[in-house]
Amino acid sequence: MNEVPPQLDELLFWSVEKSVESVEVADTVVRVAARTMARRAACPGCGCWSGRIHGSYLRFPRNLPTAGKLVVVSLRVRRFVCAEDSCPRKTFAEQVPGLTRRFGRRTERLRSTLVSVGLALAGRAGARMADAFGVPVSRNTLLRLITSLPDPAASTPRVVGVDEYAQRKGRIYGTVLVDVETRRPVDLLPDREADTLAAWLSERPGIEIICRDRALFYAEGATRGAPQALQVADRWHLWHNLGEAAEKCVYRHRACLRPSPAQLEEPQQASESPASSLWPTGHRFAERTRAKHAIVHTLLAAGHSKRSIARQLGMGLNTVLRFARATEPEQLFTGQWQSRPTKLDVFKPFLDQRWQAGCTNAWKLWEEIKEQATPTATATFVTTSAELSAASPSRSGPGHRQPAPSHAGS
Repeated sequence: MNEVPPQLDELLFWSVEKSVESVEVADTVVRVAARTMARRAACPGCGCWSGRIHGSYLRFPRNLPTAGKLVVVSLRVRRFVCAEDSCPRKTFAEQVPGLTRRFGRRTERLRSTLVSVGLALAGRAGARMADAFGVPVSRNTLLRLITSLPDPAASTPRVVGVDEYAQRKGRIYGTVLVDVETRRPVDLLPDREADTLAAWLSERPGIEIICRDRALFYAEGATRGAPQALQVADRWHLWHNLGEAAEKCVYRHRACLRPSPAQLEEPQQASESPASSLWPTGHRFAERTRAKHAIVHTLLAAGHSKRSIARQLGMGLNTVLRFARATEPEQLFTGQWQSRPTKLDVFKPFLDQRWQAGCTNAWKLWEEIKEQATPTATATFVTTSAELSAASPSRSGPGHRQPAPSHAGS
């Protein structure tokens, strides 16, 4: 099929000095063979025109599908010899304006279409749309086409936003400048120094308002670079600073958020006299248990739930349940602090004497009484070595914490 319809000729090569040699239409493919007819071409290195042909070769640029059929273009281009002796290029290949570019594998129509799809839908969605067009490309190809575009000419913004961004969090920071009215980034500065920002602002005298971060270096840079501009704090930093101030205030007054146990009613006296209790009056564990028992029962009588009492007093729910089930605090006096008789009672006078003499090493004391003690008493001494500290009057007393058995000799 050597005759080419004029409409197809103009559709494929509209502004090119060319000659379409043949067009073959198959079921799924349209094959077009063409060649250029320009008499001379300009050298891309020196710009001199040359008409001396060195040779020719075929290029197969990929084109947009037509009527649902794949278009295969076989274009013969020529290589010219540069006529300028001083030019480093000896030969160069001609490019067809509007159709090919150097090292390009796609026609300009296909390239512009993919760029439009990438700008509208970005990577993954753009790749799916291009696949529907019959031009399967990857998302990275679309992104590369977008990044190869020249930067658009940016006008001087009237309201500019200044803030920092992290190139490496905690180590390297830069400055991002945004046009607040259009909400588009304008420029990126390599650091966040006042001199860099001042130099950037001094080159753009049309800035009227600077919406900036409240850092001191940004304030100094904005004052020096744009003294005529009005400086304001951006909304995000205002809310952020307000939230931090409220959090600090609540943290300082967190004790006011729960009622103080001292404001409650005085605990009622226990029905059983303290003298008959296992723990006498003045014992710190006994007094603490009696006070907590009275507070828990006072709150229960006032209508508070057990979970509410646990939150108010900072106690576990199981502990509150145990205090609530006990009708008297004496029922809670069970455990290791009772004055129960032990097998070490016979050695307490000897231990008190040695402790007063300055021997506070539990292991040494155990070695001294090992010969006097039975095997059962020796095992009891090891498991209840805390009695050594409690046996000494000089180490006991209100508010004094006894040393742990493992640190008795340290």
